[in-house]
Amino acid sequence: MSTSAGSVGGWRVYRCRMAQQAASDDGAGPPAERADLPDPPGDRADPPVERADPPQPPTVGVTGSGPVGMSANPSTALEHVWHSGGLRTLRRASLRAGAKALSGAYSLYKIHPALWRLTATHYSPRMGELARLHAWMTCQMANLHVPAYQRHLDEHEFTFRWWDLDAFPTTSKDSYVRRHGEADRCWHGRLRTRGTIVDESSGSSGTPFNWVRGRDELADIHRNVAGFTSLAHRGQGPLFVINAYSMGAWATGTNTGIAMAKIAMVKNTGPDLAKIVDTLEHFGPGFTYLVTAYPPFLKDLRDVLDARGFDWSAYRLHGLVGGEAMTEGLRDYCEQRFASVRSGYGASDLTIGIGGETDLTVWLRKQLLADEELREAVLGPGEARTPMIFQYNPLETYLELSPDDELICTLTSTKVLAPKLRYNIGDEARLLPYDELQRIVGGRAEWAQGAAAASARERMRLPMLFVYGRADATISFMGANIYPQDIENGLYADEGAAASIAAFTLALEDCGPDAGAGATGIHQQPVVHVELREDHDLDETARRRLAASCRDGIIDYLTRVSRDFAQSLEESERSADLRVRLHEPGTGPFADAGGRIKRVYLHPGGTS
Repeated sequence: MSTSAGSVGGWRVYRCRMAQQAASDDGAGPPAERADLPDPPGDRADPPVERADPPQPPTVGVTGSGPVGMSANPSTALEHVWHSGGLRTLRRASLRAGAKALSGAYSLYKIHPALWRLTATHYSPRMGELARLHAWMTCQMANLHVPAYQRHLDEHEFTFRWWDLDAFPTTSKDSYVRRHGEADRCWHGRLRTRGTIVDESSGSSGTPFNWVRGRDELADIHRNVAGFTSLAHRGQGPLFVINAYSMGAWATGTNTGIAMAKIAMVKNTGPDLAKIVDTLEHFGPGFTYLVTAYPPFLKDLRDVLDARGFDWSAYRLHGLVGGEAMTEGLRDYCEQRFASVRSGYGASDLTIGIGGETDLTVWLRKQLLADEELREAVLGPGEARTPMIFQYNPLETYLELSPDDELICTLTSTKVLAPKLRYNIGDEARLLPYDELQRIVGGRAEWAQGAAAASARERMRLPMLFVYGRADATISFMGANIYPQDIENGLYADEGAAASIAAFTLALEDCGPDAGAGATGIHQQPVVHVELREDHDLDETARRRLAASCRDGIIDYLTRVSRDFAQSLEESERSADLRVRLHEPGTGPFADAGGRIKRVYLHPGGTS
């Protein structure tokens, strides 16, 4: 097993190496022998795919080239024995048996949420080593049985090496998903249809994609989400989940409803404020309510309930959000009414339950904003951004980092219909083992005491995932990077102003005297477009006050958290020339929102 690790400011950063590895062999035979191989664990044998003149049905992929990077040229008697057909079959059978055993062992802790909690609270680094071994096994199994992956390995001149996960090239939407059909990316090139659900990505990164998930794979996802949620809300009385995620083709809404039904009573309202209000009033305060939604929608719910004079003191409501990053400003705003607001991390490409916030991660994130010394110890010197922080289970999703600190994920379960193999999500991230965090906070008594108090209830020992967001989710101005999360924190600095805001988008626009006259890029300024709520009653004077308040909140927040921005202010007053423009609902850059639930924060610009 080979791991490349570095240490920066307390980080243990695990990196993947894309360099070619020296040739080594597990004794594979020529591609023609592939039909004699047993099936991967959990699958029933399918007949070999026949190539025919008529087009294949969409559930059958193109036949693969056979295992890649495993040819051998034995020169001694011992090597001839090692590469013999009998030992080759034995080695492959051992690989499949090992992968099946690991998957079976993992499945035991998901039988009941209580067992999931037991694993999370007793996790150790040895389990991480086991997870890495399982990720290698999964990639090698795909080399034997997934046609698209065989072609991918062949294109990257892959050479097999025992236990070396880094030898397998990474995959991504562009390099793998766009180039191969669904069936080609499934085991044996067959897309099993019974019990399979098709999810659609929301299109945050461009063109929407379709993702197939099999029956057993979905069952695993639902158990993971249920286990994590039950740990976060144990001992709080009867749980009633109001699922406000979209109920369309997106993965999150449907799967959240099914998962939560394992541990709670569930009503799938979708993003319908009136239905949620009716549900709360009908069932009354006898439950602990958990509202699952996108972050801006949870804010909308708070505002609507406030406007109705809702008796918050009689109810106990929690929020569970996902789909986009949440700032501490928005969390604080919502937690003035909700008992807690936590965020989950996932990706339609992979699974909805990669990681989740805990009391410990929320404490840590707040401390990073308040304590510059702890921030530098955890994030490294000069890091002005504040990432989302989650805990995750490597036994389910083995995570690595690319040389550019982009998150790479392998779903280790052989139940995954279309295996996700060293898949680059495109999010900038970092990884921090739990023991390493304990070492850092142990450096000062107040840090250690705060961390201990924050983790006392959940007691999860799972490693940390720090997510900064997509690499392109920023604009640069006067030498400083401005992130949507920073804009949101500034907007919510004034509680009264926040109640009038429905959405915002960030752009770098031509604002000089020649703007609109064909001269572009000469006098660009950052512009924050703000969409007002439909029920606002702001006159012109109030609108000017709101715009000024928003601008002041943003400038103040950027000055406090961004060294680059603060330095640019000292060097040029123009850095403070940030514009805020208010728009009526559904107008300006929000005219094409089309009922989107997830906000698009970066606008191409040119809207006034």
